[in-house]
Amino acid sequence: MSIVRTTVTVIGVAVAISRHPLVRAGMKAAPHLMSPRMRETAAESARVAAFNAGALLRRIVPKSML
Repeated sequence: MSIVRTTVTVIGVAVAISRHPLVRAGMKAAPHLMSPRMRETAAESARVAAFNAGALLRRIVPKSML
């Protein structure tokens, strides 16, 4: 499967999940349920995940395409 088709599939699944009523309700209630420590942990986890995704991308995609 090509990278483009895989990307389109992943985006389609993400959009479908984001439109689910339970996911929307959870996202709406999340700020009220999180403590400051949980917010810090979530932010740090997001940064680490983004860094790891970039590192993986640099290993997979040839430099000529970046």
